[in-house]
Amino acid sequence: MKESYRRWMHDWETRMTSRDVNRVVRPFEWGSEFVSRWPLTAGMTPPADASDKSAMFDYWTAVNDRIIANSDEFYSYKTPTDFRLERRRVELFHTGSEPPKKELKESYASFLRFTSPVESPYPENNIMNARWFPARGHRAVIVMPQWNADAISHNGLCQIFNMLGISALRMSMPYHDIRRPAGLTRADYAVSANVGRTIDSVRQGIADIRSCLDWLQQRGYTKLGLVGTSLGSCYAFIAAAHDPRISVNVFNHASTAFGDVAWTGQSTRHIRQSVEAVLTHDELRRVWMSISPIVYFDKFQRWPKKSLMIYGRYDLTFLPEFSIQAAAEFFKRGIDTT
Repeated sequence: MKESYRRWMHDWETRMTSRDVNRVVRPFEWGSEFVSRWPLTAGMTPPADASDKSAMFDYWTAVNDRIIANSDEFYSYKTPTDFRLERRRVELFHTGSEPPKKELKESYASFLRFTSPVESPYPENNIMNARWFPARGHRAVIVMPQWNADAISHNGLCQIFNMLGISALRMSMPYHDIRRPAGLTRADYAVSANVGRTIDSVRQGIADIRSCLDWLQQRGYTKLGLVGTSLGSCYAFIAAAHDPRISVNVFNHASTAFGDVAWTGQSTRHIRQSVEAVLTHDELRRVWMSISPIVYFDKFQRWPKKSLMIYGRYDLTFLPEFSIQAAAEFFKRGIDTT
């Protein structure tokens, strides 16, 4: 029975990750121009010859080492000054290559909007957007959906939280839905074969989460939590490792190293196709180590918090062996985890 179920699950996920034909194989890029945007690394000059792989790899290794050693500074931010709630039309921002099957039942909703503390090269991406699901009480969660989620994904989960008396901010992660740069149909720039831009996207996501916490506190919310799925799970863990205000976490699909998921995951095959022309699996893991949860467990356990970790035994994107390694780290350290 287990073997039959495994085959059924693998067949189903393969169909889900193969049905869209708009996954673009973009050329590999080091993205060294992003390093100068980060105050922590602005003085680190990349090699003059970007085609010198050995020199570029050593450079990016040094960049990651500096970020990890000084991650509190790297993931720091300034609280935005233009928080505002806007009544806006609900849009789908479909990501698939086939016509959407969903029908939008709502016309308008309230959205938290503000200028992201991290400025990217793309104006659309620099305005943070989060749908607001208010409830009575002083508890609130920030919900971060999966990579390439459309704009209504996880809205139902937010409504369930409301039924439990918990307010929810459903976050548009960097480069997702309304934040997609013109010309893109997917959140290609959030995770891509561009090393620097992918790190910059994670940094922006963490700053946006922490800014949302500021807004919630300003409105009187005292018990704050995060719920992250897939890429959102990575964002949630790193945010919780660098912000003492988060008391509850849910990590839905979890792993150790960002590069492991990108290299082995079925939904990121098009990224690996580009990356493997330049880097090995181990090298990709190394140049993305600064956005990997595994290196931040020491900082994660600085403040008490409760965590729930969910992973799938037959998951082809977040392979179970990596999730089991993450779970083992929680248990080894005695972190309050379910």
